[in-house]
Amino acid sequence: MPIPEDVTGEEIDKDVRQELQSLPKTLAEDVAKNLVMVARLLDEDPEGAYGYSRVALRLASRVAAVREAAGFAAYATQKYGEALAEFRAAKRMTGNIDLWPVMADCERGLGRPEKALDMAGAPEVHKLDKAGQVEMRLVAAGARRDMGQLDAAIVTLQSPELASNSVQPWTARLRYAYADALLAAGREPEAREWFAKAVEADRDGSTDASDRLAELDGVEFMDALAEDEGEDETVGEGEGGDVGEEKKD
Repeated sequence: MPIPEDVTGEEIDKDVRQELQSLPKTLAEDVAKNLVMVARLLDEDPEGAYGYSRVALRLASRVAAVREAAGFAAYATQKYGEALAEFRAAKRMTGNIDLWPVMADCERGLGRPEKALDMAGAPEVHKLDKAGQVEMRLVAAGARRDMGQLDAAIVTLQSPELASNSVQPWTARLRYAYADALLAAGREPEAREWFAKAVEADRDGSTDASDRLAELDGVEFMDALAEDEGEDETVGEGEGGDVGEEKKD
């Protein structure tokens, strides 16, 4: 696959660059450039990122960073079985458990929410940093929802991190997930409150909380407008009178 001229390979993280030092210089440069393209395209063009990740994988399948990048590219294109295999390979190579939550989410993607919940209760979770533990909580709540256990999903998300007023990188997504679960459970007033809190924390637009909040407010506005029209029509005469009476019933 073609690499744009502005990509040098030097853009990659220094830890990854260090990993690539085990390769011959020219090969390391080629792999680095493909990894840069994976990172560059992952959000906006997942299929493109996946293509570059396959090239990197063919060139250097024994490099953990390459396996991890291939895993994220497969995950972004919903190739969950492939993603899980790559993440497991990276974990075996490094012993690092940072990928545990996304591995659990792959299990969800494969239609195995029970397996994701087993992973949420595994000893590895205690070795995760705070961000990883929050991510694991989000995955576990998602698994509960997959199984139709809405109330359990809501309880799973209730945590010190959710209650905290301080804004962390995970705060917006955690509040958003909680609001979404509340809405799914029919608890609209609480959901609106938490979508609003998610908007407050979402400084980089990582969620569509503002759209969801506007949607809820729009529904409330339309209801109020309809009630006002109904009252006006009931007072007056004509076709609207019948409609107003039906609303009261």
